[in-house]
Amino acid sequence: MTDTMLLLPLPLILLGWVIGGGSPGPATLAISGTSMQLGRRAGLTVAAGIVVGSACWGITAALGFSAIMMNNAWLFEVIRYLGAAYLMYLALKSLRSAWRGGEVKIPPVAARKLFLKGLMLHLTNPKAVLGWGAIYAIALAPGAGPASVWSLFAALICASSFVFFGYAILFSAAPIARAYTRAKRGFEAAFGLLFAFASLKILTARLA
Repeated sequence: MTDTMLLLPLPLILLGWVIGGGSPGPATLAISGTSMQLGRRAGLTVAAGIVVGSACWGITAALGFSAIMMNNAWLFEVIRYLGAAYLMYLALKSLRSAWRGGEVKIPPVAARKLFLKGLMLHLTNPKAVLGWGAIYAIALAPGAGPASVWSLFAALICASSFVFFGYAILFSAAPIARAYTRAKRGFEAAFGLLFAFASLKILTARLA
């Protein structure tokens, strides 16, 4: 990909992408919560699922399917309700844990389940495909060919990986994990409320 194929400098594109991806949201909440509760490996596994989900939307947008979805509002509505329902499920799960309280227990969780948690979280996010479609439209020149599109995709998914895996490493650090152990109910209540807020935000957001 040459600079002439981009409407903006690549470092500026990546900076904006990293800031957007790293801002508080369902993905970062899931990674940070899992990392604090279950440790670094679990957090990295959830992050891997989120990265794969993001890559799926990136490929979808690069192939032009995002335009088809934008012209078929019912597809977005299906994704919207699935995403809101899944986030509300996570909210209720966290709030129930906060309500019960008690001793902090770390039950074994299969890596497959953690990966699917991250994957489903991102695949049911209706704004993800819009984000990928928007970044292609903003960053790529009108005459950009497939090589430029896929080169930009590779750069963006690498930046996403840096953000999401970085969250897992950061929030699984020993001091943060100890803080979670000391204030588990508070953390769980906060995560539950934030997931519920994200669910309601998806339901009320205008996607087009």
